[in-house]
Amino acid sequence: MRTLREVKIGETVRVKKLHGEGAVKRRIMDMGITKGVEVFVRKVAPLGDPIEINVRNYELSLRKADAEMIEVED
Repeated sequence: MRTLREVKIGETVRVKKLHGEGAVKRRIMDMGITKGVEVFVRKVAPLGDPIEINVRNYELSLRKADAEMIEVED
């Protein structure tokens, strides 16, 4: 299983599955990260938190903990 946290800068991946439950999963989905959507990793902060991504033509910053709940595929 590969998560969004493991994706390198400049890579584009597709969301395979969202882990987590309740309010956390709902918040991630409300930001536009749903199954099948393409995500481009723009930047990663020096300590790995946050991760800046492009999803659905807008920029978004995610915490490492949230990125670990998003399973991706190439």
